[in-house]
Amino acid sequence: MAARNKARKRAFQILFEADQRGADVQSVLADWMRHARTDPRQPPVNEYTLELVEGYADHIDRIDELLDTYSVDWPLDRMPVVDRNILRLGAYELIWVDATPDAVAIDEAVQLAKEFSTDDSPAFVNGLLGRLKDLKPTLRRETR
Repeated sequence: MAARNKARKRAFQILFEADQRGADVQSVLADWMRHARTDPRQPPVNEYTLELVEGYADHIDRIDELLDTYSVDWPLDRMPVVDRNILRLGAYELIWVDATPDAVAIDEAVQLAKEFSTDDSPAFVNGLLGRLKDLKPTLRRETR
């Protein structure tokens, strides 16, 4: 598995854990990093995972607002927890990480949905992130 793919999977797991526990995502990240230093069985949190989680944390309110606004018939608080966190990660990478091509950000989120969520989730993730991709120039102007 490619390093960036693993990094995305770990970032998703951190976001998911924070959401499930009702905890701050940066606190959960710190827990993961501390655990990796004390338990040799725990893989370290790599640089890209750190970048994704911290980047998401920097834009958390805007990302949730975008997902809530552009999701048809699925308010953010009613989305399955797995899908919500895959979308959060995908939206961050799609809108704010210029080094990742849009198609890669969307495809990686769809792959996470295939691995961790329901049969309907990949299409939902693809559709919502595709909508954000189409609106990206406007969304980026609004965030500056």
